[in-house]
Amino acid sequence: MEAEGGGGGGGVGKGKKEREREKERTKLRERHRRSITSRMLAGLRQYGNFTLPARADMNDVLSALAREAGWTVDPDGTTYRSSPPPLLPLQHQHQHQHHQIAAPYPARSMDSTPLSGAPMKASLECQPSSVPRIDGNLSPASLDSVALMGEIHHGERGTGFIGSPYVPVYVALPSGVINNFCQLIDPQGIRHDLRHLKSLSVDGVVVDCWWGIVEGWSPQKYMWSGYRDLFNIIRECNLKLQFQHIHPVKVVMSFHECGGNGPGEIPIPLPKWVMEIGKDNQDIFFTDREGRRNTECLSWGIDKERVLKGRTGTEVYFDLMRSFRMHFDDLFAEGLISAVEIGLGPSGELKYPSFAERMGWRYPGIGEFQCYDKYLQLSLRKAAKQRGHSFWARGPDNAGNYNSRPQETGFFCERGDYDSYYGRFFLHWYSQTLLDHANNVLSLASLAFEDTKMIVKVRECSVDVYQIILSEVFEMQIPAVYWWYKTPSHAAELTAGYYNPTNQNGYSSIFQVLKKYSATLKFVCLGLPSPIHENDSAFSDSEGLVWQVQNSAWDHGLDIAGQNIQPCFDKEGYSRIVETTKPRNDPDRRHFSFFVYQQPSPLVQREIGFSELDSFIKSMHGLIGQNHFAKFLAVGAEPCISWVVH
Repeated sequence: MEAEGGGGGGGVGKGKKEREREKERTKLRERHRRSITSRMLAGLRQYGNFTLPARADMNDVLSALAREAGWTVDPDGTTYRSSPPPLLPLQHQHQHQHHQIAAPYPARSMDSTPLSGAPMKASLECQPSSVPRIDGNLSPASLDSVALMGEIHHGERGTGFIGSPYVPVYVALPSGVINNFCQLIDPQGIRHDLRHLKSLSVDGVVVDCWWGIVEGWSPQKYMWSGYRDLFNIIRECNLKLQFQHIHPVKVVMSFHECGGNGPGEIPIPLPKWVMEIGKDNQDIFFTDREGRRNTECLSWGIDKERVLKGRTGTEVYFDLMRSFRMHFDDLFAEGLISAVEIGLGPSGELKYPSFAERMGWRYPGIGEFQCYDKYLQLSLRKAAKQRGHSFWARGPDNAGNYNSRPQETGFFCERGDYDSYYGRFFLHWYSQTLLDHANNVLSLASLAFEDTKMIVKVRECSVDVYQIILSEVFEMQIPAVYWWYKTPSHAAELTAGYYNPTNQNGYSSIFQVLKKYSATLKFVCLGLPSPIHENDSAFSDSEGLVWQVQNSAWDHGLDIAGQNIQPCFDKEGYSRIVETTKPRNDPDRRHFSFFVYQQPSPLVQREIGFSELDSFIKSMHGLIGQNHFAKFLAVGAEPCISWVVH
């Protein structure tokens, strides 16, 4: 009897726990569903100008779409087409008399009522040609497409980009202009290329200052001679345009290696003395779960560890930035250098090297966590101990590998461990480490460039006006991790350090740090193909990611800049760039502060004509309209002189 009683009590307890788990899973599913609905409604309100109530349901959405398509929806749900009948000859009026009255029918029967009947077709044929036609085979479920088509037709009658905000366009110079001995290669070729840029009304150039070149041979022995020669040539070419608050040079402090895969690029490793230290202490580099080291940049675990000849990682970055500021003080004084971009990780972007091709990653793999060097592991153990759960001091053991899919793992799958107590703890620590690195480096950057007075010379009506800017302009670059964006976990973003699952905004805390230092956000995403051209199995959404990042940044009061993905140089890519930098649906007329144009690879340089690039820049400057821009980019447009930067 006692055994039976004990067994019965255990069964009751087990059933209760299972019901509690199911209740928790139901809450998560409902929260996920509400999050998706909220994003859909927000998109309809912003991009479709639908006046939906705050707590809209599906009936409100269907009613709004139907009204936008020209239907009448009564409060009781009765839906009908109220367009007038066409004017027919007298001899045919008796044949079509029954078509002159629109017959209403209930909304619930729309899916069974054909839209190809004569009354509907006739009433549409009498409408002006500018009104979008509804295909006879179109189902009522596609009425939202009709509404969107109506918006497109209406937009084509506008002035396009004429008079739109002026967005400066900068061109990124290839790394190969300066060799590993800090010598300028082919000065005459540089002059020739800069003249081409000036003829295109380009506002300036972006120059990478590579740590592996400047401090490449010995610690705290800086070589700037090649960059001095380059800046002198830029000064000679006088890229700065008259009547505009534009400066010809933006400088990037690049603390990572250059792979040398792009056009005109050469491989630039980290400084040799750093690599020598790495032979004895490989934990200065990011490390994956299998212990493989990524030498593209230093691990953030040594930001405050004196392992670099008596200096910490952040002290090394500070010393280089301070040397640059002191060596080129004259260029800051005359306003040749307008801004400094701070490299914060691999490829100069604030991210973990979670999807590096050198480690075997291929799109659309989720990547791997990069926290297994001894310094980051020590940080993880401290965080777990402070939380009171020392056994959490480990990385996930069910997160797959570089090329896994979320559904193949126990950590990233739907209702996976990423949303467990341990998962939330680990991901918070992982993303906080990224955030701390950005905060540490930017704080030292503000110190390295403090009290910098930039004199901006603006010529207006033959009168020289001088404006004193007391603080330096900083920029920071974040990546576009858009694959698996439509899944609940956003696995690829999580491994890159962005805690951005469906139920929270993982970019807000980063933007708060940028706001603290008045930094400009540069988002490397523009020109990505639209989702219909992407691999559907990756559940990617580049447009959704761009929308989230730019609106979140603007909500935090940040300036945003853009940079295109290198492979995109077709007419559709140009149009997407202009549309993204100057969104016409934004009620506050917000726009990007500038745009960095990545040069094409040698394979497509011959396909890009002078007129195409010239029209793109004029559209960014607000000098030509959309229709005029489309004519230049039309297939078969007569090509002009091709533009190449060596």
